[in-house]
Amino acid sequence: MTLAIFDLDNTLLNGDSDHAWGVFLAAQGIVDADAHRKTNDRFYQDYLNGELDVFRYQRFVLEPLAQFSMDELHAMRERFMANHVQPMLQTKAAELLQHHRSQGHTLMIITATNHFITRPIADLLGIEHLIATNPEVVNGRITGEVSGTPSFQGGKVTRLKQWLSENDETLDGAWFYSDSINDAPLLEQVANPVVVDPDSRLEAMARERGWPVMSLRD
Repeated sequence: MTLAIFDLDNTLLNGDSDHAWGVFLAAQGIVDADAHRKTNDRFYQDYLNGELDVFRYQRFVLEPLAQFSMDELHAMRERFMANHVQPMLQTKAAELLQHHRSQGHTLMIITATNHFITRPIADLLGIEHLIATNPEVVNGRITGEVSGTPSFQGGKVTRLKQWLSENDETLDGAWFYSDSINDAPLLEQVANPVVVDPDSRLEAMARERGWPVMSLRD
């Protein structure tokens, strides 16, 4: 197979689903709105700067979920999808996905955002294969901890290599689309790196390396 791999937030989506989830929790009164917003915004700036401590951030995101059953979480997630994710969908992103489908490519999302948030987004986009940061689940409940390697920075390469080995596949001819300097390690691994609506550091790297730069903004 030829893989067409996509980052999710600020690439396929016009926005960041992980950050938006924090906004949603605050709006629902599940977390203290002011304190959570300040911490959430600080982590997001660390991400943009390429300085995020991913384990600390994921614990921050996942800890509020530990107080709810999976049924309660799924009901919350449906509201989140309708009110926050649907407005982030982009026509040009859908057209790009269809372009790769028409060529017989196998589509995959690889994202640092956790699997609980991103699985329904991948389903909405019609993408079966998803590598995301996995929340720890014990006795059917999210514990607030991370399970395994977060798919962030070099962790995306690690997790993808695991997937390739488990599925007896390779990166021959693969594509990867991303907006973030955090994804430089994986962009350097594929035959066809494409930079999408990039941050300034990734845009400079793309110009230097001769990587294509495109926009999916509607």
